[in-house]
Amino acid sequence: MWPLIVLLLHVSAVCSDSHSLRYYDTVVSAPGSGLPEFSSVGYVDDREIVNYNSESGRYRPKVQWMEKMGEGYWEEETQITKGNEASFRHNVRTAMERFNQSGGLHIVQRMFGCELRDDGGVTGYSQFGYDGREFIALDTQTWTYVPTMAQAQITTQRWNSPEEQVVEIWKNYLENICIEYLLKHVENGREDLERRVRPQVKVSGQEKGDTVKLHCQVYGFHPRAVDVKWMNKEDEVHSYETTHVLPNPDGTYQIRVSAEVTPKDGDRYSCYVDHDSLEKPQYIVWEPEKSSVWVIAVVVAVVVVVALLGIGGFFFYRRRKAGYKTTGKPDERRLLPPSLWTEESHLSSVITSLCVII
Repeated sequence: MWPLIVLLLHVSAVCSDSHSLRYYDTVVSAPGSGLPEFSSVGYVDDREIVNYNSESGRYRPKVQWMEKMGEGYWEEETQITKGNEASFRHNVRTAMERFNQSGGLHIVQRMFGCELRDDGGVTGYSQFGYDGREFIALDTQTWTYVPTMAQAQITTQRWNSPEEQVVEIWKNYLENICIEYLLKHVENGREDLERRVRPQVKVSGQEKGDTVKLHCQVYGFHPRAVDVKWMNKEDEVHSYETTHVLPNPDGTYQIRVSAEVTPKDGDRYSCYVDHDSLEKPQYIVWEPEKSSVWVIAVVVAVVVVVALLGIGGFFFYRRRKAGYKTTGKPDERRLLPPSLWTEESHLSSVITSLCVII
């Protein structure tokens, strides 16, 4: 059941200044699946706001600002949803008969909602799914139900008949009632729904021979709308993979964009991120990691230099102690025997040369 829910959540992207209200009702044919036999979940802009399931038996708020709806609202919605639960238990048995199925785990879903776009336009949808596949869909251009499986033809013929008035009821709901509730919910939760949270960005690369797979992870942002892509200087990298914009438990979102490239001299790759919370788009530059062989070579060279300095210091101390006595004059080096003075000078020269090479 969940692949169909996730698909519908992300197919209709919500623009930063538009808002949507969506509901997902689900019933399973048999207990013991680890899922409630019936559940109903509501979302505003992909933010879960209400929840009902057959185990709790109550319609409950999932965000604090939904509590503004009052006790009467929750009691009324609980009774309505209990009625839907009984209908859906009947629906799953009917669907199993249509598919000549006598047992097993089967799932019926209803998905419906409305969206108020930033240009003032209104859209809506209503559809049913069976075992993860679309079963019936409402065409909001012609306002008729369309069967997407042969087993759904009986139902669509009945729902499309003028006597049943199913289409008229749903048209009024999607264009009026749903929008009224959406506006009420947005007003109650405006501070939460329209807050601006800057995205965090992390870039990385995986080398595979001559190619590099670049990853740009953008997370913790709100609202949902975001533009992420890989760039090579001023040119967009077209061959990239991207995930859906996925919700986080705290109400923010995340997305990952990847690109496989073959770097050449002069290339400069960066992850482009544009979001409402930013004054201007960000370019996060990817820097190739330094070779571990080079790092080891530098460390070894430093160790060698330190060891030489230590040996030189010890050699100089022993020679000085054995070969001369200080007079307290400023230029003590003149008191060294010529042989020691030459060796000291040579050692200093070698150490200096090593330092220059490093």
